[in-house]
Amino acid sequence: MTSNDDVQIREVADRHRFEILLAGERVGHVTYRDGGGARTFIHTETDPDRQGQGLAGRLVKYALDAARADGMRVVAECSYVQAFIERNPDYADLVGGASS
Repeated sequence: MTSNDDVQIREVADRHRFEILLAGERVGHVTYRDGGGARTFIHTETDPDRQGQGLAGRLVKYALDAARADGMRVVAECSYVQAFIERNPDYADLVGGASS
């Protein structure tokens, strides 16, 4: 397990993603696109050597909290994000599509 002091999460808006760093090294990311008042999460990835440490969950939680703070609805194209929302019903209110 990793220490909280070693983990940093940041948004890299020009690359449309959130990144998680462990001791300064990027070990995962979740990509998104914004449009029509919705943030669509496309893909979540964690380095294979770092899987099973809870990093992806922390990253997705941060990204969903950021979407909420930005007033965005969430579309979960990424199966990990979708499963995270299903396991954490506090985020269910964010789920919805962009207006067509």
